[in-house]
Amino acid sequence: MEFPMDLTRRSLALALCAAPLAGPALAQTALSAADKALVDRAAAYLESLTEARARFVQTDSRGRAVGGEVFLKRPGKARFDYDAPSGLLVVSDGGTVSVQDTRLKTFDKYPLSATPLAVFLAKSIRLDRGVTVTRVARMADGFSITARDGNKRTAGQIMLTFRDRPMELLGWTVTDAQGRQTRIQLQGLQRASGLDSSLFVLKDPRPKNVGRGKV
Repeated sequence: MEFPMDLTRRSLALALCAAPLAGPALAQTALSAADKALVDRAAAYLESLTEARARFVQTDSRGRAVGGEVFLKRPGKARFDYDAPSGLLVVSDGGTVSVQDTRLKTFDKYPLSATPLAVFLAKSIRLDRGVTVTRVARMADGFSITARDGNKRTAGQIMLTFRDRPMELLGWTVTDAQGRQTRIQLQGLQRASGLDSSLFVLKDPRPKNVGRGKV
């Protein structure tokens, strides 16, 4: 599936849901032993990141940015609170990603499995099917892993960026079918414990006679 990626108010949130990936699994093809070792380290790290919180900055392909706070609780749960006055809120409850815009009075829903969030919110980070790791790149203080839909049902890719020592997820960049990129940078990612379950619940606030979002 594809969603509009021009920088409108809603596309800032939809960028989290404009997935080039089919699911949470990572599959390796033609990787060197050193590259495979980095992918395995990243997978082990992500599986160990059961609860976390951080500030984030989201930047679109035109260089325009908005910030906020993110809460993660694996498996499956995340909350992106965009800074005022944006009115944007993105919540994954473990199966569905809900996108609310209080200023535009819109509410949309997408399967978690069809979003980039599924890559690192999965209960088990698999390395044998679903998504193909196409590139592992090293940087001065870390590395990145680029992946795409292994079944080639959708175009685009996601690049996860990590600090090496100590291991830390720094963010990710989603590239859509038209080559447009949306970047999420995490700032001060910290492990957490006991995050309130209500953080990961978002109900449609509109009257029941209003059309529901996509699922």
